[in-house]
Amino acid sequence: MVDGCCLLGHMVLTGIASEQALQLLRVLAEPIRLQLVQCLGSGERCVCELTSELGLAQSKLSFHLKVMKDAGLITARQQGRWSYYRLAPQTLIWLSSWLDQLAASCNLSALPCS
Repeated sequence: MVDGCCLLGHMVLTGIASEQALQLLRVLAEPIRLQLVQCLGSGERCVCELTSELGLAQSKLSFHLKVMKDAGLITARQQGRWSYYRLAPQTLIWLSSWLDQLAASCNLSALPCS
């Protein structure tokens, strides 16, 4: 650890990047939200489809969708009286890259103690 940063190969993960990853992983750790990610993995879906498919009350679904939207995992658009949701690929790519950097560096040997 150097000044709140972790050196991972050629990439430096700052405390800010780690906090962003932590927030995303917390959001994804909730089983209902993970189900939503899986449902949205096949493309954009109407909130009415999600309510039906997951068997959730609209208020409960709306809560989880708001958490995911605030974290940047999904985007929404309004068409008439319906809301449509989709995954935000740039966020998933960022998280995947962050995890890839961890995976690439986890086999590095420790420096000898002095």
